[in-house]
Amino acid sequence: MAARDEPTLRALLHRRDLGLRLVSVSGDLADGALDRPLRWVHSSDLGDPTPFLAEDLVLLTTGAQFDDDDIAAYVGRLADRGVLGLGFGTEVRRSGIPDELIAACAAHGMPLFEVPYRTPFIAVARAHSEAIAAQAYARRSWALDTQRALALAALRPRGLDAIVAELARRLDTWAGMFDAAGALRHSHPRDAVPSDVFVELGARVQEILDRGLEAGQSLTLGAHTFMLFTVGRGGHLRGVIAVAQETLDQEARSVVTSVIAMAGLALEQSEQLARDRRRLHTQLLRSLRGDDPALARRVLGGLPASPIVVAVTGDAPAEPLLDWWERQRAEHGTAAFVAESDDGMTMCVAADDEELLDEVAQRFAVRIGVSDPEGYTAFSRAHAQALTALRQPGPREAARYADTVGSRLLTALATDEARLVAESRLAPLREQDAAQGTALEHTLRTWLEHDARAEPAAAALGIHRHTLRARIAQAGALLGADLSTFPARAELWTVLQTARD
Repeated sequence: MAARDEPTLRALLHRRDLGLRLVSVSGDLADGALDRPLRWVHSSDLGDPTPFLAEDLVLLTTGAQFDDDDIAAYVGRLADRGVLGLGFGTEVRRSGIPDELIAACAAHGMPLFEVPYRTPFIAVARAHSEAIAAQAYARRSWALDTQRALALAALRPRGLDAIVAELARRLDTWAGMFDAAGALRHSHPRDAVPSDVFVELGARVQEILDRGLEAGQSLTLGAHTFMLFTVGRGGHLRGVIAVAQETLDQEARSVVTSVIAMAGLALEQSEQLARDRRRLHTQLLRSLRGDDPALARRVLGGLPASPIVVAVTGDAPAEPLLDWWERQRAEHGTAAFVAESDDGMTMCVAADDEELLDEVAQRFAVRIGVSDPEGYTAFSRAHAQALTALRQPGPREAARYADTVGSRLLTALATDEARLVAESRLAPLREQDAAQGTALEHTLRTWLEHDARAEPAAAALGIHRHTLRARIAQAGALLGADLSTFPARAELWTVLQTARD
């Protein structure tokens, strides 16, 4: 962006008032030299002026030094120093340009041009300095105009997204912003960068955020180069702004700095609103625990559809967890109520969305207690169930109340005496299985695990349903139990769970 606007040798040669004439240009090097940014124009008739020259400038000479110096060696020294072009003033010391000089410049790919007698060297240097000044003025004007456009963008709805979009348009490149969790929140133009590059870019951004250090660095991923700028102070970063540029000039950097400041202010305001919202949700949670959802519905405009499940975790970081649920709402329309309390983070979702709690547990590597499905008039009971499930020992996962409490009850009942009774009760089955090679005990267990339904139990066992029913009838006869009744099934399930395998 910036480099294309900088003065070049080609632009200088196009100045009709100077009367410059390109004499020799050969090869890719010379073609590139005509369009590279030209830093300065200098004049010298020294045999070796290179100690006094910088790269990317044009040298003007009258050729007085050629009487005592080898022209080819002279041009070679200039090329090695990085001189972009050589201007020869004719009719001062020599009429015309020496053939040796034309050949040497062509051999080194250095553009050679004629400066006519009527054009003083100082005029060429002044013309270039005026071009530099004009370009600097244009860039400053561009920066001021861009700053005004960004300020107006900040006043639009979704101001932060509008700021990033305006930045991308003004820089004529892709620009994006990642939040504090490393997720890409704003991206313009949306299809400017391949999705696989975004994945790797997001991983690098996450590394920066994890280190918690302020950064302004360049990053190359395949054919794409990005500059990354952190938002916020070290140790409390709020995000990263990325632009698909290899370098930025001073004016462009000042624009990005303004965007960083605006983004920081916007995020600070959002953070304050988020804190106020979290406090409000904490108060509404107290109301819900009174089994009265009326106040929460009036304040929030709605709650997850009943029946609901309530979940509690004591380990998940509050801000990333809230951000995750907010993305679920924005991207998938998922309704959730999330609040902080002394017990930890409480989450309430519709029972149909219960599987999201498993995703939360896995993503944040935390244990979550989950209640049975309930209505809002039993919210306090559901909350108590979630706390009970959370406090049971177990892995970092979503632990259901029904599973944890049922297991705990069976464990409490499984005394040595109870196991002896259970094993005695199952003895006829086990003796039959051992003597005849049947699998009556396993069949009964599988059948009860499938809620005493023949079709799914038979499918799980890999047998026909008639075979399943025959085995159940045989087992019932051996046990002396009518397994068509609920009490008999409940007793058998307790016996199976209590007895040693």
